[in-house]
Order: sequence, then C-alpha cells, then structure tokens
Amino acid sequence: MIYGYIRVSTDKQTVENQRFEIENFVHKENIKIDRWIEETVSGTVSVEKRKLGTLLRKLKKGDILVASEISRLGRNLLQIMSILHHCMKNEVQVWTIKDNYRLGTDIQSKVLAFAFGLSAEIERNLISQRTKEALARIKADGKHLGRPHGFKTMKRKLDGKNKQLVGLLEKNVPKTQIAKMLGIERSLIYTFLKVHNLREYINKKQ
Repeated sequence: MIYGYIRVSTDKQTVENQRFEIENFVHKENIKIDRWIEETVSGTVSVEKRKLGTLLRKLKKGDILVASEISRLGRNLLQIMSILHHCMKNEVQVWTIKDNYRLGTDIQSKVLAFAFGLSAEIERNLISQRTKEALARIKADGKHLGRPHGFKTMKRKLDGKNKQLVGLLEKNVPKTQIAKMLGIERSLIYTFLKVHNLREYINKKQ
C-alpha cells in the first residue's frame, strides 16, 4: 500500500499545500495514494503519541510512505533517524518530494539505515553516559545522594523517561514544553535535576 503522510504543527497551518504536492507527485509517478494520514501535532512530540506511530506499526514489507519533505516526519535528527531506521529494517520505502529521497531496499538505503541506527544508538549512549558522569560527580564531591522531597513521586512519574528527559534538555526544549510532552509537573523536572546535580540545566533560562 502507498500512504500519504501530512503533518502540520498548529491548527493555523493548512494541510492543503502538502496534499497538493503529494497528489501532484503521485500523478507524475503514475501511482495513487491508498490511504491518507493527516495530523496537527508538533514534530517534537514522541512518535508513539502521534498517528505516525500507529501507522509505523502497521506498515508492511513493500509499503511506501510518501511525505512532502523529511522534516514532516519529525523536528530533530534523532527522531527522524529512528523513524527511517524502523522503515528500512522492515523494508518499507520512504519517499519525500522536496528532498527527493527514495529510501528503499537498495544497497544505498541499507547503508543509510545502518548509519541511522548507529547514530541513534550513539546518541542514546551519550545521554546515558552524561547522566552517569553527573552521578559520579556527586559522589566525588562527597555529597549525599539522599531522597529529597518529592523523590517518590518523581521516580514513579518519570519511570522509564529519564533518558528522554535528559535528551530533550540537551536539545534546549523549554521545561514547560517538556512537562507537557512527558505528562508531568514542571516542578518534577527541577526535582530530577537537583537529584542528579545537573545544575547547568537548573540555571539555564528556558
């Protein structure tokens, strides 16, 4: 099947331009879109919480995903690489019009898929390493790693989201926006930063 994917960040933007570009493109290629997926959501929102995430889980070998440009898939490199890696691994083709990408099952695409996966893994490892270094710094300074007020609540609500939180902070995403994306209170972010002594983020204006 051939899927047309359209994403706009706000309801003030129109999907018509992207739809026109895709329809014009498939007409020239003598193919047709079997199903359209449209959504109004920021590209910084995790893929799992978007319609795109649901689509990715349904895509099968030989399917084609068409978008007006690769930035419609996500707003940061790590997110886009993860999506493309998933598609390449499952032999799903990704075509973008403005970027003129035709990522499929050829050797070039497989090399790109490897690079995407490796880059994403390196980024995750770097975030993990920075967190570990922050904890080691606390111990080296002889500071007590006790549980501050709100620790249990923080641990429960941030369970499994620690790396994602640090990754968003690394990308200078505002703390208010991070809180909305993770479904937590903004104060919990500061509790997390204090626990891990990440003062560079506590003092950063966002």
